[in-house]
Amino acid sequence: MTPRTALPDPPAHPYALLTPDVVLDALGHVGLHGDGRLMALASYENRVYQVALEDGSRVVAKFYRPGRWSVAQILEEHAFALELARAEVPVVAPLVRDGSSLHVHAGFQFSVSPWRGGRQPELDDFETLEWIGRFIARLHNVGAAQPFAQRPALDVASLGQEPRDWVLEREAIAPEVLPAWREACDEALQRVAQGVAPAGAGRSFLLEDATALRLHGDCHPGNILWTPPDADGLGGGPHFVDLDDARMGPAVQDLWMLLSGDRRQRTQQLSALLDGYEQLRPFDRRELALIEPLRTLRLIHYSAWLARRFAAGDPAFAISFPWFGTSDYWRGQVDVLRGQIEAMGEEPLNA
Repeated sequence: MTPRTALPDPPAHPYALLTPDVVLDALGHVGLHGDGRLMALASYENRVYQVALEDGSRVVAKFYRPGRWSVAQILEEHAFALELARAEVPVVAPLVRDGSSLHVHAGFQFSVSPWRGGRQPELDDFETLEWIGRFIARLHNVGAAQPFAQRPALDVASLGQEPRDWVLEREAIAPEVLPAWREACDEALQRVAQGVAPAGAGRSFLLEDATALRLHGDCHPGNILWTPPDADGLGGGPHFVDLDDARMGPAVQDLWMLLSGDRRQRTQQLSALLDGYEQLRPFDRRELALIEPLRTLRLIHYSAWLARRFAAGDPAFAISFPWFGTSDYWRGQVDVLRGQIEAMGEEPLNA
């Protein structure tokens, strides 16, 4: 599964040359002929389009952001998705055309997947959460079979320390907020490094203490599509989309982003998820102590991700995140990080 042609140097702006004609020509390059109708789907990191084909079917074409992943890393993501599909885990895997799942056209790496409909799952329904728990356990059973060789691991250095340093070095923070943000970020990262003690444990549990496996990596409700059963009550249920952030890490990473509300609500939701998960796979309850540290790392990484995309001049970010970079934004992040410092001082959830 290797690209058929070499990738030339990308243009100054990642997507400056990705016009609708280029999208349709790219599909034609792999033998899929559009009827002229295409619709941009919500995606900031990559560019993703639903395309209607001449035969009446629909596909989704994903154009990878130049420079974000290596060819080997993208192919490893594809191999994982195809492995999951072979194990009958419902994922949207890329189509293999002429022996390759990754293609190159007009300087862009892209893949094509079948279109799947659905909606976000109802996460206030405990039966739905239990079903999703079983669903994630099936993914993890496949993910535990072997490690990634090319894709990164979820760790403090890459998701916390490096983003912090990048933001400070590029002076991306409003000067009047910089000292407070730096202080809050440093304290938050120190707390992450110290770990949180699981209920009844004698010592803190650290990210590096957890068993790492191949993960979805970005398992929030928007990346799970739910379809209802048919008229006979058959089929339906969840399926995964977007393995773009697949990486090595602890199992709890694919659970905690599905929790919301106050502590009581999150505890109930977690109990339902684990009721389903543990029907198919054991779960190390010590990993529950990682939820708030993982949330902290995601918040720091998210701010740096926005700053990087603004610095690169991607117009989609200026349109979608007009509030980013203001003093009010960074003051809000100071408050959020201080809230995380307090959360990491509390007892972990214990479902």
